[in-house]
Order: sequence, then structure tokens, then C-alpha cells
Amino acid sequence: MAQVVFYEKPGCVGNARQKALLIASGHDLDVRNLLSEPWTPATLRPFFGTKPVPEWFNASSPKVKAGAIDLAALSEAAALALMVDDPLLIRRPLLQAGERRESGFDQAGIDAWIGLRPTAEPVTDRCAME
Repeated sequence: MAQVVFYEKPGCVGNARQKALLIASGHDLDVRNLLSEPWTPATLRPFFGTKPVPEWFNASSPKVKAGAIDLAALSEAAALALMVDDPLLIRRPLLQAGERRESGFDQAGIDAWIGLRPTAEPVTDRCAME
């Protein structure tokens, strides 16, 4: 199966479910702390691909939930600067297998990419506390 670099927020229940599914599906994980990674715009940008800027953000982030950031008005450069400054804003997990990078946990997309075993309930990137 795949060697996956998995950037998580330590202690996140959702990330724990995602990691468990990846491991149960036979993947080897290199788990890293999303919050302490020395991000730059250049290292962070590839994880978002062609997604629109608002989809780069963690909807559960306190700043996003409070409406302190107008996601629709942000340029790519401004969004990346905010996320480098405050990694809690980054939609997680960030995943890398080979040269491909992804943000968030779209179960169907990840299954098509590296394969996942079927689950009774969907595993998403929604915060378990929502």
C-alpha cells in the first residue's frame, strides 16, 4: 500500500479516526504535527491543488467560526500568509503520498487515490465536536 505523510493536530478525535482507517487499509503513516511544522507559502500551497481558497480553511477554527476572516475575499497569497501565521486555520489533515498532496479527508477521493477499506459510517474531516 502507500507510505502516507499525515499532518495532524495532536489530540484531534477526527484525525485519530482518519489515521485508524488509513492504517486498517494497510497504509504506513508518518504522522507529523501540523501545528509545529515550519510552513512557508511554498511548502503549504501544493496541498490545496485546484480547490477554491475558502476550502483551504478549517471550518472549526475559532477565527473562521467567529467570522473574523472573510474567506471569499482572500487572495491565495493572503490565505497562505494567514495559515502560516496560524496553522489552526489549515483544513486538516494534510496528506502526502509520493508527489501528490491533499488537504482534508474526502473518503471517496482518498479511496480512489490510494485505496481505503469500506466503512459502515463515513469518515470525514468534520470536527467531532460539531
